[in-house]
Amino acid sequence: MDTALVPMTPAPVERANKAAALVASFLAGRNERTLRAYRNDLEDFRSYLKAGDVDEAARILLSRGHGEANALVLAYRADMVERNLQAATVNRRLAAVRSLVKLARTLGMVPWSIEVENLKAQAYRDTRGPGRQGFRRLMEEAGSRTDRKALRDRAVLRLLHDLALRRAEVVALDMEDVDLESGSVTILGKGRTQKERLSLPEPTKAALSSWIDARGTEPGPLFLNFDRAGKGERLTGTGLYLVVRDLGRKAGLTVRPHGLRHAGITEALDLTNGNIRAVQRYSRHRDMRILNVYDDNRADLGGDVARLVAANA
Repeated sequence: MDTALVPMTPAPVERANKAAALVASFLAGRNERTLRAYRNDLEDFRSYLKAGDVDEAARILLSRGHGEANALVLAYRADMVERNLQAATVNRRLAAVRSLVKLARTLGMVPWSIEVENLKAQAYRDTRGPGRQGFRRLMEEAGSRTDRKALRDRAVLRLLHDLALRRAEVVALDMEDVDLESGSVTILGKGRTQKERLSLPEPTKAALSSWIDARGTEPGPLFLNFDRAGKGERLTGTGLYLVVRDLGRKAGLTVRPHGLRHAGITEALDLTNGNIRAVQRYSRHRDMRILNVYDDNRADLGGDVARLVAANA
């Protein structure tokens, strides 16, 4: 056979195909929440490069050499800083790019890696949230009405505070995840691929029961949207944020969903006399050092020692 007649794949097309396959492999096997986060992070990188899509952005990055690729990511980090993005957001997006290149190296596509370092992130400054009294004021505000939306809001507040659930964990719940008979709820935790069952305290169970009585037991999302746009559909993370924010404003507070998780964890440390191991099971933090920050902020342990040192000087 005359090899001169065999069409050869142009190098740019081959590189594009490899980049697309890399991105597909990188995103494969992720749970829905992680997948959405990685896509958003890579989309921001694509926007910075002004590439047509994420596959093209990956091709552009991989086509550079070791030094040029790292210089490109370094410039991307500087751009994110100029946009006043939070250090945690910058570091998460850098991690996505690094992980993509790490996979490319594993697959033999490049012999180098991205070595651009993260920004130094500040420790949690406010881990107390609205506190016990603030939570009670929110519940009273939601309880001033008896309509279906109010019942939904009270159940949402209970889950955020009593079980220290994250916003994404709450909105992802379906009817099938709640078992009132056994008094439990099954959630897909942050960074997990399998659901875990959590026990429902009686007040939380009662709030959920009241909401489900009003909602009905048909399958589907546990929490529904009551706004005209998307009415009857799943309550979104943004929608939940607005629910908590607006209730807070009516109660004279500045509150966000994660603040209720903070309040629950701080309350747990108070009630267990700082039993970090027990509270780690409750909060589901993988890194116990985070709870040390909560505990220090709760009791101001550093401040107590500083006062002792100053008094002894």
